Amino acid sequence: MRSLITGITGFVGSHLAEHLLEQGAKVFGTARWRSDTANIDHLEGRIELVECDIRDSASVKKVIVDVGPEEIYHLAAQSFVPTSWRAPSETLETNIIGQVHLLEGVRDLATKPRIQIAGSSEEYGMVYDGELPIKETNPLRPLSPYAVSKVGQDLLGYQYFMTYGLPIIRTRAFNHTGPRRGSVFVTSNFAKQIADIEKKRQEPVIRVGNLDARRDFSDVRDIVRGYVLALRQGEPGEVYNLCSGRARTIREVLDILLGLSTVKVTLEQDPARMRPSDVPVLQGDYSRLRERTGWQPQIPFEQTARDLLDFWRAQP
Repeated sequence: MRSLITGITGFVGSHLAEHLLEQGAKVFGTARWRSDTANIDHLEGRIELVECDIRDSASVKKVIVDVGPEEIYHLAAQSFVPTSWRAPSETLETNIIGQVHLLEGVRDLATKPRIQIAGSSEEYGMVYDGELPIKETNPLRPLSPYAVSKVGQDLLGYQYFMTYGLPIIRTRAFNHTGPRRGSVFVTSNFAKQIADIEKKRQEPVIRVGNLDARRDFSDVRDIVRGYVLALRQGEPGEVYNLCSGRARTIREVLDILLGLSTVKVTLEQDPARMRPSDVPVLQGDYSRLRERTGWQPQIPFEQTARDLLDFWRAQP
């Protein structure tokens, strides 16, 4: 199987590459010339990197023609919600127009690879208590430019399936974390702060944002396994949630991480970590994907938290 991952140098892309290699796939991945390759350096010689900026339609088309993929996992995106408020135009261009370039490139191929569009639970946005747990049929009420961009990607995937018959499967992953998660994301940021306190690099103060928000966390290794199953066994044109089915407050996540350490800390709210508008609760229902493929999460969150903390402890 010739598998192409856009955004392979990212957190999820690196774990997806590992999983596909374990299954015997020949893995190709797109990267910009200035991309940080730290997440995939350990895979050197086992994957093939191809230079590409998804905002450049010519380079996207060239990659697709040169690689000739049998399946495409489209992960490349501006994926940090706070950045989308500071740079909404860039977020929309990268995520929506970048995907248009990918889909237009695939249209020109004689054979059509199956394509996974990596959406997000942020698409659901404002969810009311009576709508929990969230099914794929829930209304989309995005609350950030990032979420709007993901809705755009999602609906473009559906449109290209309906209009051109491209075998596109859309996924909406809820929060996921694990080793190599970027330090700007809440779980990883907490873990990094704890590790830095243990190393005496930071005073024993954890800087926090909104601790009352409730999120549905999964392990990234479960998520990438779900991506592969959804793409290969899912119904083209369909959309699938990937989640744990349980909502935890951010405070509970922090407590779990602190319980894995002996450091004593105080909490300090950082106004810079508060969002202009925040989704109060995200709790998903993954029954559609389970019924289609048998997928369900396997890694307990406590193990995810331990692996994440150990990752930051191991950093120089």
